[in-house]
Amino acid sequence: MIDFHYETDFSLIDNTKYIDWINRIIASEEHLTGDINYIFCDDSYLLNINQQYLNHDTYTDIITFDYTDGKVISSDIYISVERVKENAVDFKVDFDVEMLRVMAHGLLHLAGYKDKSTEEVALMRSKEEEKLNCSTWNIKIMFDKEYDVIVVGGGHAGAEAAAAAANLGSKTLLVTMNLQTIGQMSCNPAMGGIAKGQIVREIDALGGYSGIISDKSAIQFKMLNKSKGPAMWSPRTQNDRMRFAEEWRLALERTPNCDFYQEMVSGLIIEGDKVCGVTTSLGIEIRSKSVVLTNGTFLNGLIHIGERQLGGGRAGEKAATGITEQLVDLGFESGRMKTGTPPRVDGRSLDYSKMIVQPGDVIPEKFSYTDTKSLAHQRDCFMTHTSTLVHDLLREGFDRSPMFNGRIKSLGPRYCPSIEDKINRFADKDKHQLFVEPEGWDTVEVYVNGFSTSLPEDVQFKALRSVVGFENVKFFRPGYAIEYDYFPPTQLKHTLETKLVNNLYFAGQINGTTGYEEAASQGLMAGINAHQKVKENEPLILNRDEAYIGVLIDDLITKGTEEPYRMFTSRAEYRTLLRQDNADIRLTPLGHKIGLASDSRLKRMEEKLKKSDAFVNFFRETSVVPEDINPILESVNSTPVKQSHKMFKSFSRPNVTMDHMRKLKSVSEFIEAENIDREVMEQTEIQVKYAGYIAKEKNNADKLQRLENIKIPEGFDYRQLKSLSYEAREKLEAIRPVTISQASRISGVSPSDISVLLVFMGR
Repeated sequence: MIDFHYETDFSLIDNTKYIDWINRIIASEEHLTGDINYIFCDDSYLLNINQQYLNHDTYTDIITFDYTDGKVISSDIYISVERVKENAVDFKVDFDVEMLRVMAHGLLHLAGYKDKSTEEVALMRSKEEEKLNCSTWNIKIMFDKEYDVIVVGGGHAGAEAAAAAANLGSKTLLVTMNLQTIGQMSCNPAMGGIAKGQIVREIDALGGYSGIISDKSAIQFKMLNKSKGPAMWSPRTQNDRMRFAEEWRLALERTPNCDFYQEMVSGLIIEGDKVCGVTTSLGIEIRSKSVVLTNGTFLNGLIHIGERQLGGGRAGEKAATGITEQLVDLGFESGRMKTGTPPRVDGRSLDYSKMIVQPGDVIPEKFSYTDTKSLAHQRDCFMTHTSTLVHDLLREGFDRSPMFNGRIKSLGPRYCPSIEDKINRFADKDKHQLFVEPEGWDTVEVYVNGFSTSLPEDVQFKALRSVVGFENVKFFRPGYAIEYDYFPPTQLKHTLETKLVNNLYFAGQINGTTGYEEAASQGLMAGINAHQKVKENEPLILNRDEAYIGVLIDDLITKGTEEPYRMFTSRAEYRTLLRQDNADIRLTPLGHKIGLASDSRLKRMEEKLKKSDAFVNFFRETSVVPEDINPILESVNSTPVKQSHKMFKSFSRPNVTMDHMRKLKSVSEFIEAENIDREVMEQTEIQVKYAGYIAKEKNNADKLQRLENIKIPEGFDYRQLKSLSYEAREKLEAIRPVTISQASRISGVSPSDISVLLVFMGR
């Protein structure tokens, strides 16, 4: 047993940090057994010990007493703290380092090492250095403080989690296996897309970094679905892969309170029902008040290329082990999922003249509501197609495909299938689109979007060379599939904290999602809520009518997922409210309230809202005469009017746009006088043309909120309600919904079951 005693006012900051190190020395020296007592004292106390027991008047830094019976069975080691301090100054080393040298010196004396002769002193010094140079201890000194939040993993979820927690004021440590791949785009070099673009804007509105990073590294911008209503408009950027990761790294390095460490986390420190830190593959313990796990595809990751299997979390990077096994031992349920990526090819070997050019928008926008710049020029993407010949060549390798020979047993993303899955499931299709996407401004590397595969590399190569424009293609690397561990997200609360272990949060693919944007949004919310809990603040939970992020998290924890989950606009019942253009109006006040969104963000949003409301009121209150409005109406084949009426009425008609209304003198004068920009004009047009739909959805959301306000008591025993169906009782016990509204969204819980709950709750 190791014990510490004090005969002086001095006390070590944290004795526990020394115990593991001392035990390692004891284990390495076979003569050390029994109890060891360290007594820390001042010079006068130690001199008194010298005089009393050793009969000399000498100041020393250490005296060792051992009580021997064959092997050491007990020992007292007296250390003068004053002398150690003086030594540290004389030797020009940290006090901690000198204290450790003296502590090691005492142990080595007990182990039989002497320091009388020149040879003995040299050997003692050598042994002291050996103990002091133990990398485990050196790093323990580096991590002698307790962090508020430790984030494990440096992907999109981890980067947002670390940024959020640190910006809110938590002492944050980002631990990742490779600091050079922070914010790495493991799959396609793009951000946003259908529903995903809305999520990026929401992250930005709350004060996250993804929108800013995307804008800074963009090489092309497109607003998708412009032919449809504004609820479907979705921004998307093509990005420079290397610049994207660089911008993330730089942004985090500029973030106060954010520390970094490169190593694999192999376990968690659990005390009672609470996480208290992490352990690394080197055996280092780093303590914290909360932990956010964002392990991506690295948990027991297994890469498949044809008949070959390689352990790894990404091409060229090893898998992470230990965490899954520990969590399962703690009672967590785990599963396996699959994702894949296509080959990367040399753009110099492609014939773009045979492909269809896919340019960016003529007037490109951007993701962030801050002052990031829109693109002045853009890089084109291209489109080509597979063919029946390509499909036949791919089928030749099906017998060696891990998807079809049983090696891959887990499910992949339904809405981003591999090329072999597409030609197998959609055998009636004679071609599939392939998008040829440059990986950056200057690189020749090209991403072949739509050709994700785990077929043998020779099959990939032969088939791709039969695609139009790819006749002379050269590979940079083949495509592959990867299987990895995940944890069904019904084991989480709305804050993304686990139900089994307090202060432990999951974010990203560990929760069964797929996509950078889904991961980043979860990381943001986990980082926010880890900080909020550590600081004893109220959590931030977004409702389904407030954000796509709210829909995402509610879907995960209420319904769970057995295949990689990705967001679509169709998943949101209030998508007219959750548009990409108003994410700042919806969420920036919430981000500002908790301290994440800056004052300048809030001021910019309030100015936009003020101007758009004023512009809408202008259209409501300003009349227009027939001779002014009829030419506009006739130009879009709309029925002319016979008398004056409010502009709002004409503007509400189909095909009448803001560009048409700006032809009216009073409108153009208002725009100039009030300094109305494009963003305000877009917001105004949507508010005018979709006023009825927006009002209806708000009304529906308000009705649902009544059920959201009916809380279910924590620990409620559903088994007592015999009127509930057996399936409902089983599902409610497993998921433990917080509100009646959440209970109503659980698969297997019927309206009659909800009625039973409402009656029991007295409603």
